[in-house]
Amino acid sequence: MNAPLSALESATPRTPALQSKLPRVGTTIFSVMSALAVQHDAVNLGQGFPDFSCDPKLVDAVAEAMRAGHNQYPPMPGAAPLRQAISDKIEALYGRRYDAATDITVTAGATQGILTAVLAVVREGDEVIVLEPCYDSYVPNIELAGATVVGVPLTPHTFRPDMARIAAAITPRTRAIVVNTPHNPSGTVWTAEEWRQLDELLAPTDIVLISDEVYEHMVYDGQHHQSAASLPRLAARAFIVSSFGKTYHVTGWKVGFVAAPPALTAEFRKVHQFNVFTVNTPMQHGLARYMADPAPYLELSAFYQRKRDLFRAGLAGTRFKLLPCEGTYFQSVDISAVSDLDESEFCQWLTVELGVAAIPTSAFYRDGFDQRVVRFCFAKQDQTLQTALERLQRL
Repeated sequence: MNAPLSALESATPRTPALQSKLPRVGTTIFSVMSALAVQHDAVNLGQGFPDFSCDPKLVDAVAEAMRAGHNQYPPMPGAAPLRQAISDKIEALYGRRYDAATDITVTAGATQGILTAVLAVVREGDEVIVLEPCYDSYVPNIELAGATVVGVPLTPHTFRPDMARIAAAITPRTRAIVVNTPHNPSGTVWTAEEWRQLDELLAPTDIVLISDEVYEHMVYDGQHHQSAASLPRLAARAFIVSSFGKTYHVTGWKVGFVAAPPALTAEFRKVHQFNVFTVNTPMQHGLARYMADPAPYLELSAFYQRKRDLFRAGLAGTRFKLLPCEGTYFQSVDISAVSDLDESEFCQWLTVELGVAAIPTSAFYRDGFDQRVVRFCFAKQDQTLQTALERLQRL
């Protein structure tokens, strides 16, 4: 005969109550709009990733790395051949040499790189400036570090940085500023003069720069990406973040890198080794081999500019007001002449009624600022874009 359960064993199981570290974080707008797109068989121009394949040569390079035995842990900072290839590329493009051994770390995507940079240098009580609208990971990253987010709005509709407002936001507690160019969601690209002004602003401070440059190879109309690495004083205080996923159409691989001076990198790696330790080995070796040919990233701007121009030409037949798209693979439009709905309601209506999903720019502001602007992603097959345009031209 079995013994009776003790009072402890028979008690109803109870999950401990928690105080959330991110109480304002819920399901992202990207998940919401993607689910709605699936439900209504809509063309999803909301989430920012391609619907086409990468170069088969890149897949072959990864497969060859697997067959060559590169299947165990690589060094914590990343496979040496990839770090060397990254160093060579940065020097060739931006004129600054980062030491492959001490200055470059391979990350599990740019998002992990940004979080790690924040955790490495930001402490409770610090303030971190973000320029809104901003990528949705920045604010939670700062809050997880126990710091205070200080939002500085970019100029509405043009999304250009307002240096006077940035200067006014700096206090003795400011530890870091996050800059993103080419900019998601607006497609704005910082000019050399804007970088020079930020350089002058930060020069007398100890503020760290986290420079999110994941769309560095998507800049149009003869412009060139201006990297923080190109300015000596900024480079000395900067974590430069980029992404192979964006550059090589492999967002699902989640491989990126962070370049920074040795003192910053040393602190970065202390955190990196305990949140991911290291990154997929054969993909690192495959990427290193693939990078021997610079053509894929040097030709990327022309590849996406053709798609941008195709998409903008199709939208010209609608009542949308096209905003400039200087870089990235995002096109923003003003909906004021199309609808009286707010951005979020309009995106839901557009998905359900016309079968095209977009993202409200208000989702990139902490306070939900609504300027009647929504964002489309044109990193899609031409047929996908044509299908979306046929539907949008009914407006």
